[in-house]
Amino acid sequence: MVFLAEDSKGARPLARFVGAGAAPSWADIVAFILLAGAAVLVVHGAEQMGQPLAQLQTEPVTLDPARLPEYALRTTLRMFAALGASLLFTFTVATLAAKSRKAELVIVPALDILQSVPVLGFLTFTVTFFMGLFPGRQLGVECAAIFAIFTSQAWNMAFSFYQALRTIPGDLDEVSRQFRLSPWRRFVRLELPFAMPGLVWNTMMSMSGGWFFVVASEAITVGNTTVTLPGIGSWLAIAIGRGDFGAVALAVGAMGVVIVLYDQFLFRPIVAWADKFRFEQTASAAQPRSWLYDLVRRTHAIRQLLAPLSWPGRWLASIDWPRPHVPALPRLSPAAVRVLDLAWIVAVGAAVSAAVWLLVVFIAPVLSWRDLLSTFGLGLATMARVVVLIAIASLIWVPIGVWIGLRPQWSERLQPVAQFLAAFPANVLFPFAVMAIVGLKLSPDVWLSPLMVLGTQWYILFNVIAGASAIPSDMREAASIFGLRGWQWWRQVGLPGIFPYYVTGALTASGGSWNASIVAEAVSWGNRHLEAVGLGSFIAKATAAGDYPRVALGVAVMSVFVIAFNRTLWRPLYRFAERRLRLD
Repeated sequence: MVFLAEDSKGARPLARFVGAGAAPSWADIVAFILLAGAAVLVVHGAEQMGQPLAQLQTEPVTLDPARLPEYALRTTLRMFAALGASLLFTFTVATLAAKSRKAELVIVPALDILQSVPVLGFLTFTVTFFMGLFPGRQLGVECAAIFAIFTSQAWNMAFSFYQALRTIPGDLDEVSRQFRLSPWRRFVRLELPFAMPGLVWNTMMSMSGGWFFVVASEAITVGNTTVTLPGIGSWLAIAIGRGDFGAVALAVGAMGVVIVLYDQFLFRPIVAWADKFRFEQTASAAQPRSWLYDLVRRTHAIRQLLAPLSWPGRWLASIDWPRPHVPALPRLSPAAVRVLDLAWIVAVGAAVSAAVWLLVVFIAPVLSWRDLLSTFGLGLATMARVVVLIAIASLIWVPIGVWIGLRPQWSERLQPVAQFLAAFPANVLFPFAVMAIVGLKLSPDVWLSPLMVLGTQWYILFNVIAGASAIPSDMREAASIFGLRGWQWWRQVGLPGIFPYYVTGALTASGGSWNASIVAEAVSWGNRHLEAVGLGSFIAKATAAGDYPRVALGVAVMSVFVIAFNRTLWRPLYRFAERRLRLD
């Protein structure tokens, strides 16, 4: 079985390299230059983040092309900082939800709510908090921006990891139990490797999702508080406000260059490395490749000099942590178990009721029942857009994603293109949307809707690619031997193989579409402003005006719609995938 494979050419201790006196190769020289360049960029960007806050007024963001590389670096560092926090969040929260039924009752609905809360909703209540943590320093605003980007990345990765842990093949689960692996060793030897292919693709999607909201994260306006951090997002905000097509084109070009660079230097090597964790009985004939991954494998000095960095991870992975001693508890009857479950549900319900009561106390003095009913009506309008757009995106991207996922050579070519399209900020299309709608006298309620799915449709594509690439080679070969073609192949191989991944992608795409409605239902270009009737434009206007009661009401109504939709459709599909579509 090609699974949990370890690289037999692992790094050797530094002492062996020093004693051998091996001379560095050309691959070592190239790798050293790349590592040194990356270290210099990271240190320089980190130093800039610690500057005084007053520097943002003395050196404001300008549309000088010479400053664009600096802005691109600052934006990229923020996004990778948020990505690191998202991975930590995923490994802890998603694992807890997958392993504890009582924790799942709280965490999964909470993730449903959090993925629907718009970036502007988080910024409304966090900018002041983070600025208070680091008074007079840019670091406070940087943390607020990083947290906002984190909220556009974490939920997709958490759902992907949760889905993978819930669909681990039964035979692998049984083997891990027979070997009596501790929870830690089971995590590092089974669960994390099995989830790796899907997690890698969702990490790339989350990185692109951060680009989609980078304007709102760096050009922050909440009531009377306005902060513009140096970055591509703030550059775009200024260019769009001035109606400067040339500056917008420069920002998009810089964004494309950055995406290609981190795709080639980070994600492509990770995809090539993660291919060894695929669950299959025979090795795949076509494997993803990366020139950088091959370069690193040819190095001698660099690999051995960096070997000490891998020792802590290897040491942690090899530890058989002692199982905590839990005193034996009396075996409970089914009736007692149901009572305890009911008590837990009542406790969670009480906490939710307390939160709802606090919300009512906050908004009741300002808003009326009429405001509540009209907000629910706006939510219905936005929900109709979300449902239609997700259905259209599924019909388009599921066949394309399967085609790409089954062909690693095409996946390698199209990966940076897909990342660029997924990262393309909707704000860039505002001028074209505004001019087309005004010039052709179209309805904003209909023709602003495609902007909602512009960034979220890629959740479906990336997850379907991950699902198709994870279909075992022996299963595909068996289908070919038995002559499965056309709809029969889709019904017996294709759709069952990608279904758990598709559900994750569609769930996060629908939640992301609700979030994207904030920027898609109210667009501006220069002095022109268009609005579509919906919950997104309601929250955007309330946030810009600093109307916190209406922001809270809009976010609460959006959360209710998302939870109801997920519980009605996506959760039953999740359970179906867990029961019927596991690779056992």
